[in-house]
Amino acid sequence: MNQRKTTLHMAGAKKAGTRLVLLLFTVVVLLPIIWTIYTSFKTTTEFLANPWMLPKGLYWPNYTNALEKGNMVAYFKNSIFVTLLGLAFLVLLAVPTAYVTSRFKFRLARPISLLFMSGLFVSQNYIVVPIFLSLNKVQNYLNQYVEFQHLKLTDNLIILALIYAVCSLPFSIYLLSGFLKTIPDEYENAAKIDGCSYGQTLFLVIVPMAKPAMVTVLMFNYMEYWNEYIMATTLMQERRWTLPVGLVNLMEQQKFATDWGAMFAGMVIVMLPTMIIYAFVQKRLTEGISMGGLKG
Repeated sequence: MNQRKTTLHMAGAKKAGTRLVLLLFTVVVLLPIIWTIYTSFKTTTEFLANPWMLPKGLYWPNYTNALEKGNMVAYFKNSIFVTLLGLAFLVLLAVPTAYVTSRFKFRLARPISLLFMSGLFVSQNYIVVPIFLSLNKVQNYLNQYVEFQHLKLTDNLIILALIYAVCSLPFSIYLLSGFLKTIPDEYENAAKIDGCSYGQTLFLVIVPMAKPAMVTVLMFNYMEYWNEYIMATTLMQERRWTLPVGLVNLMEQQKFATDWGAMFAGMVIVMLPTMIIYAFVQKRLTEGISMGGLKG
């Protein structure tokens, strides 16, 4: 009896310790976010008087200054375009590749999978310069032909979205392949009996069953595309900057203009879409990870 009580006390202490650690992590994560949000409503005078004090009121001109003076509206549109197009490219490239390499048996299946997996060890930050030089080289070659002289490979949002998708292929294929391997073969056999082609089987049978993994892949890559800075600032000129590049520019401007409220308002504008989307897909994101999306 005493041993049972001791075991229960140890289990309760362990659970309490786990909750305390999770609570501390929650505070560490939420405190900077909350501070950034309420600081975005402060005047410069309030911020300089006490950065940690709550604002006396909601000073909305900070957001007006961030959107108009910082040109954040245009950058916001660019980010939305690049992110959505990049995700569309990713689905078209990653889903068929993951399907073929994970569910078809042929001689090159293993080497192709290993080739994509090797890309997990290459950060896109290390290949920015080679990509930029390669695009310039192709651009110079195309400029020899009159019909291609108006085509721009750099400072092109479509090309940027395609680069994002290609750079995230290894990680996305890794996640999708692990999930697709867990789907029973009987579904594909039933689709073949019904006369479905490989494409119809993929998009009408496999993809709907892989929704949790798809949400996981799309969410991870959405956050990567939305917050990417180095590739965008290297390949894009000011008119086609995305939000992270525009935010850094805004921070430099407002830091010297001592408009701290507008600077924090710009940060909130960048953070808010990700926070809202994550709140809606959090359940499916967790489900995708727990159901085998991370199994190799």
